[in-house]
Amino acid sequence: MWKKLLFFVFLCALGMSSARAAGSIDMQEGQWEITTRMEMPGMPVQIPPMTFSQCITQQDLVPQNEQPDNECTVISNRIDGNTVVWSVVCKGEGGETRGDGQITYHGDHFEGSMQMAMPEGMTMTNYMSGKRIGPCR
Repeated sequence: MWKKLLFFVFLCALGMSSARAAGSIDMQEGQWEITTRMEMPGMPVQIPPMTFSQCITQQDLVPQNEQPDNECTVISNRIDGNTVVWSVVCKGEGGETRGDGQITYHGDHFEGSMQMAMPEGMTMTNYMSGKRIGPCR
C-alpha cells in the first residue's frame, strides 16, 4: 500500500500541467536530468531517489514525469524572479491530494521541493534537483 500511495503522490507532484512564463527566467533550455527524493514523517523505510529526464523550455518550466493515468491539475502558478511556484490538485482512488511546489533555476541547474497533503491527513515532501545535460532530444 505504501509503495502504491507514494508512487501516486510522486506522479501527482511531477505529472502536472506546465507553468507558463511571461518573461525570461535564468534557465538554459534543453534536456534536463531530474532527481527526486521523498520524505514522509513516520515512514519507516527510506525510499530511494528517482531520476528521469525531460526537455525543459521557457514555456514549460515545471518538471514533469508524464504518466498516461495521471489525474493532476495545476490550479495556480507564478514566476517570481528565477523561482517557479505552483499548486496542484490530484484525484485518485483515496480522494483528493493537494500540493504546493517551487523550484529555483540557476542557469544550468535547479533545486526545489513540493509539499503534498493526502486525504488521510498524511503529508509528504518531495525534494527535486535538476541539471541540464544537453540539447532536447
